[in-house]
Amino acid sequence: MPTPTKGPRLGGGPAHERLMLANLATALFEHGRITTTQAKAKRMQPLAERLITFAKRGDLQARRRVLTVVRDKDVVHELFTEIGPRYANRNGGYTRITKLGPRKGDNAPMAQIELVEPLSEQAVAEAEAAAKRAVKEREAREKAAEAAAAAKAAEAEEATAEATDAEAAEEAPEAEAAAESTDSEAEKSDEK
Repeated sequence: MPTPTKGPRLGGGPAHERLMLANLATALFEHGRITTTQAKAKRMQPLAERLITFAKRGDLQARRRVLTVVRDKDVVHELFTEIGPRYANRNGGYTRITKLGPRKGDNAPMAQIELVEPLSEQAVAEAEAAAKRAVKEREAREKAAEAAAAAKAAEAEEATAEATDAEAAEEAPEAEAAAESTDSEAEKSDEK
């Protein structure tokens, strides 16, 4: 059984709580879904999922471990022959808790806990294919973003080169004029 929670117990004591959760798990495996309070459903969910994991193992030791909690041999047989193999492709998450309205008598919050539908091989294959597709699309987006960034960088370099060329072209006539004036001054000084 999972580690007990801190605080008050569901029943009068720990033994009563253990028996109550075992009876709830038995009813869940027998009927497929049960309606109970939210607190009991939340406390019973880890126990039920652990028992289903034992049923997936399917060996004698697992059967004996389950029999210490679930006392009904018919329910244990159904758990090991039908419920356990049904969830062979699923790694946990065998139960679902759905919140319902408050109970009429004492306004206690109610919930329904049920066994979820097993994953079919087709659903597993579709999920894996979708995951692979998503990875490929993400890689394609990243490559496109890199190409766009490289194109922007090339455009920026071209713009910088053009600006440098334009500045050099503007400075060239001024430099030529300055050189000519320097040359003419030098010729004048040579003539003197």
